[in-house]
Amino acid sequence: MTGTTDGRTRPVRLGPRAVAALLLISAIGVAAFGWPLLAGPDSGLAHSQDAPWLFAALLPLLVGVVVAMIADAGLDAKAVAMLGVLAAVGAALRPLGAGTAGLEPMFFLMVLSGRVLGPGFGFVLGSVTMFASALLTGGVGPWMPFQMLAMGWFSMGAGLLPGPDRLRGRAELLMLAAYGAVASFAYGTVMNLYGWTIVPGLGSGISFQPGDPLTENLVRFLAYCTATSLGWDLGRAVLTVVLTLTVGAALLKALRRATRRAAFEAQVTFGAPGE
Repeated sequence: MTGTTDGRTRPVRLGPRAVAALLLISAIGVAAFGWPLLAGPDSGLAHSQDAPWLFAALLPLLVGVVVAMIADAGLDAKAVAMLGVLAAVGAALRPLGAGTAGLEPMFFLMVLSGRVLGPGFGFVLGSVTMFASALLTGGVGPWMPFQMLAMGWFSMGAGLLPGPDRLRGRAELLMLAAYGAVASFAYGTVMNLYGWTIVPGLGSGISFQPGDPLTENLVRFLAYCTATSLGWDLGRAVLTVVLTLTVGAALLKALRRATRRAAFEAQVTFGAPGE
């Protein structure tokens, strides 16, 4: 976060290395989620087989995004401390609703944090939060790097919304609530793409068929999402909207006050005595 003298805060700037790292990890993530759709029928490839390799490859890349952010944006100990605090809070919120109709309160925190901290910091925060919550809940497994990527994109999207310096009040809350609703469904859909290719015994109308035309598999995928997770995603979206509209204003104010006081990247100048 860039400290300012007029009481405002601006998102952490993205330097060229951070942008390159985010583009690289996002491209690899898209390939990791989607490549089974293009696999041949005799390839014998599926996420259930490639997950251990992706787990080993994606975690260092996610660490690389963190390193690039620190190197490019010059984040100091205060910024890293805020990252740790928000990740810990998000990880603690996740078990409160896990397993109950998609009621996951951590998502609204990621929306608001990404809005205040910016897309790069938001991506790092979302990924680290999901990693921490997996350790907290015992949810470590081959799905974890996919969850980290999806949550990173979720939080990064909030940081890319327009008007970070100007839009305030009810209009900002409505925009964040609308984004939270849409992105909650998007998160569930992306994670479905991971799980759909490894779940055996589905009905012929919704099963993944390796080697079939992409359009046919996509039709089955939409049917799978509708049949298995639409209600779960709806619960996540509704809770995110409700929390954003009810407590979002207070939390945004607290986050902006904390980042102003931390004065990330504030420029220090020295003048001669008496000036």
